[in-house]
Amino acid sequence: MSRSALLKIGDEAVESLRTADQMGLTEILVWQEVDRIIALRLRLPAYNTWKRRRLRVLEAYRTPEHWGIDPNAMLVRALADSSDRHVLVAGADREGPALYLAARGAAVTAVEPAEDAVERVVKAAHAAGLTERVRGYCAGLGAWAPDVALHAVVCSPSAFAGLDAHDRARVIEVLQSATVDGGVHLVETIAAGADSLADALPLEELAHRYRGWTISVEKSAGRRETFMARKEAVA
Repeated sequence: MSRSALLKIGDEAVESLRTADQMGLTEILVWQEVDRIIALRLRLPAYNTWKRRRLRVLEAYRTPEHWGIDPNAMLVRALADSSDRHVLVAGADREGPALYLAARGAAVTAVEPAEDAVERVVKAAHAAGLTERVRGYCAGLGAWAPDVALHAVVCSPSAFAGLDAHDRARVIEVLQSATVDGGVHLVETIAAGADSLADALPLEELAHRYRGWTISVEKSAGRRETFMARKEAVA
């Protein structure tokens, strides 16, 4: 807005206050009247109206459907209580899981080697007002290590792409060590024959790597399967 336009609004505010029943004309009253005129012309909602709308939006963000996630998915059920938890989302080629968990109160670290994918997650978090709860790293799991204790790890098939069996074993061990007792690891795999990544991380290998954890496998949409492992407390 130009200086002349602001001065004109100021003159209008002064004139409005002069015609009203005011005990005295002060700068504070003029500022308030200028704000009122600008808000009226921009059709800005009142604070209470804005607050109600914002609360409705935040509530929608807390629903899995808003992010294109099946409300019955293992991710939703296993991480229903994710408030004040640290969650790693690896292979963050889809922003939905990261933003859903952040909206539920989790502190989310999104790790993905593709720079554009990390940018997409960070920008989506900014647009949703979740910037403080989401941080992104442009790196592969083979070159990254947690700097906080993890309560959950969520991996897409792409998270382990390019890693051989030895590197996968090392990465999984690092993530297991960083996970607190009772923490959950969710790994979305691809059913045999559906994709070349199927041979990269078969369920048999996951079951072997997570010996001592409580594990289960659940079929999801399409030909995908979700492997879940829960870390048992050490006696």
